[in-house]
Amino acid sequence: MKIAILGAGAIGAYVGAALHRAGAEVSLVARGAHLAALRRDGVRVLSPRGDFVARPFATDDPALVGPVDYVFLGLKAHSYATCGPLLAPLLHEGTAVIAAQNGIPWWYFHGLAGHPLEGRRIESVDPGGAVTATLPVRRAIGCVVYCSTEIASPGVIRHLEGTRFSIGEPDRSVSERCVDFARAMVAGGLKCPVEPDLRDDIWVKLMGNVAFNPLSALTRATMVEMCRHPGTRGLAEEMMRETVAIARAAGADPTVSVERRMAGAEKVGHHKTSMLQDLEVGKVLELDAILGAVVELATLTGVPAPTLRNVLAAVDLLARKAAAASAGREARVA
Repeated sequence: MKIAILGAGAIGAYVGAALHRAGAEVSLVARGAHLAALRRDGVRVLSPRGDFVARPFATDDPALVGPVDYVFLGLKAHSYATCGPLLAPLLHEGTAVIAAQNGIPWWYFHGLAGHPLEGRRIESVDPGGAVTATLPVRRAIGCVVYCSTEIASPGVIRHLEGTRFSIGEPDRSVSERCVDFARAMVAGGLKCPVEPDLRDDIWVKLMGNVAFNPLSALTRATMVEMCRHPGTRGLAEEMMRETVAIARAAGADPTVSVERRMAGAEKVGHHKTSMLQDLEVGKVLELDAILGAVVELATLTGVPAPTLRNVLAAVDLLARKAAAASAGREARVA
């Protein structure tokens, strides 16, 4: 089995190291100091489950990898529309693309025979069909990540918690390609259930992301700080309730209660969300897939979502100001 990790950051490099340890032929596509360290020292994984080192092939040129059986996308969702030149050398006719993204995926309404919104494009995550043109739905395998990792230093991945990567086909079938990939993940020490309908998992994880990611960017607060402040706790709970209503109107059934989701978030402690981390280093915020698409689905399904809409307005302005400041810094350097 040949697997390429396109975007071998914290999650991608961790998955690649696990698969390589299990015997899969793995190639990591990365860049910069992180790539240099991967080439020199391999992937060093620091984990409560045991440290290890894996030495898969690493490059910044996918053409040196060639066609593979699976591409694991470790990119942020807003990069999908422009990843075509990197992705193309990795594809053959049967290559599957496993999209390990946060939020609502571009394929969400595809493969839902009989659903009133079957085939509907979600503009927030697939503007003008640009993502579908790059990543045809026939190649897509969805993936919900229940795993927390970080790059401790170039080439060094710190695994914090969780090992579950739920996967599933957009058409809700249990396919041979999903089963084969899941076996490879399990052989590498990870959990990889094949879900008949991954959409329920998407919404369960999204309940936390839709609230804590944007609120953390607005407040600069950690998970436990937001949970223990009465105002932000109440705001997060209301955002979750609105999200569950939207999910059910769209035909999904997230079964985890708001209370349980809040309790789990508080246990995470003084952890910064990915959106806050991106804001602090001047990266583009992953706003459209995590919050924008949920608000778009609220409109499509006729569900009132005043809290989600208000928070989206505030964090969208923040994101625009941050992007302008970043562009200004780059212009001065140039």
